[in-house]
Amino acid sequence: MPKQSLEYFCKIDIFIHEEKKMIKKIILTPFQKFVKIESFSGILLMITTLIALIWANSQFGDSYQSIWKYELGFTSEHFELKKPLILWINDGLMAIFFFLIGLEIKREFLIGELNSMKKIAFPLFGALGGMFVPVLFFFILNDNPETLKGWGIPMATDIAFSLAVLNLLGNRVPLSLKIFLTAFAIVDDLGAVLVIAIFYSGNISFVLLLIAMLLLAVLYLLSFKGYYSKYLNIIVGIVIWTLFLKSGVHPTLAGILLAFAVPVRQKIQTSDFIDNLVNITENIKGAVISEKPILSNQQLAEIDDLEDWTKDYQSPLQHLEHKLHNWVAYFIIPVFALANAGVMFNSDVELDVSLIRNIIICLILGKGLGITSVILLAKKINLLIVPEDISNRQIVGVSFLAGIGFTMAIFIASLAFKGNDVFIDSAKIGILIGSLISAIIGYFILKTKPKTLK
Repeated sequence: MPKQSLEYFCKIDIFIHEEKKMIKKIILTPFQKFVKIESFSGILLMITTLIALIWANSQFGDSYQSIWKYELGFTSEHFELKKPLILWINDGLMAIFFFLIGLEIKREFLIGELNSMKKIAFPLFGALGGMFVPVLFFFILNDNPETLKGWGIPMATDIAFSLAVLNLLGNRVPLSLKIFLTAFAIVDDLGAVLVIAIFYSGNISFVLLLIAMLLLAVLYLLSFKGYYSKYLNIIVGIVIWTLFLKSGVHPTLAGILLAFAVPVRQKIQTSDFIDNLVNITENIKGAVISEKPILSNQQLAEIDDLEDWTKDYQSPLQHLEHKLHNWVAYFIIPVFALANAGVMFNSDVELDVSLIRNIIICLILGKGLGITSVILLAKKINLLIVPEDISNRQIVGVSFLAGIGFTMAIFIASLAFKGNDVFIDSAKIGILIGSLISAIIGYFILKTKPKTLK
């Protein structure tokens, strides 16, 4: 081969290699940042959970109980909205958590890891096994009609905790396994949301619910027509949340539904934005420069124009998700853990040992065996394709990690056994022990993988 041709093909090869690296960086970097946030959030959750347990069982245990029972709100002649602090957290702050879940679900279904049947099959079958098998275990093991309402507790997977454990393993696990766990947890969360909506809502006022749905329909129509205002959505969203609360349907579901009113598409395309960015840059260069440390009127006008173009260029959904993620990961979920994880082991209240045992078994074996068996069966009959860099051993390991059901599991327990402290505390203990054992089993299965990943 002539020297010139060899050099030509080498240049092409280098160009293709660089393009692949750039594309990989564009696609994976946002997800890797997401994993990093969720992993640190999981560590923060562990810390706040330990603080809650120590606080509740210390000499200051009474203050732990009283602070969350302190009532906040307002009362008027025609309207009352007054709740204990723990319900403001579980019904109010958690609505923002559910709103973020809604944004993630919408993004994944439209442009992410769930936007085609080929992509959704792997996490979907995992989620089905992770939801139905633990519930089946619960029905088989449960021998008390009063605790039967807790069947939804072992369904959910805590993505922050599970990704934190995966992150400890470093390069022992491929990135595709983290993507699977994330997509699986999102489908799992969607299933848990549907369960809460159908089975864990109170006596429903259909008139208030109808008004809320009409307001939602207006927001959906505006979004479909290309109009979006975050201030309008916030104001109407608060009204919808209040209507859900008063209607008997759990208000956190309003967060999920409101997320679907946020559009994913930008108002302008990248090419148009770049053209205008060049024009604005040239105009700023040619503008009169003030001798004082302030901008000239022409520069101010160009900066205002740039802000408008930047606002239109950003995806409203992506922008909101980015802004909320840190708040949810580093504030809302830790506060939820602090308020809900403080079980008093030295309490005079007798715990339900049977409920504790059942939840532990459902989280460990229900998740571990359920996800693994359904995925491997679906794989065997060619209903899904598992990525080549994910082994059967890793599927088993991550299935046990899915037994970490902290946040959503405790949330469902508080709804299922509302007003019954014995069952709530028992469920929390079962969730904490089951999640801890699941994390340990999953970690060691993944850590002892026979061959090192390249």
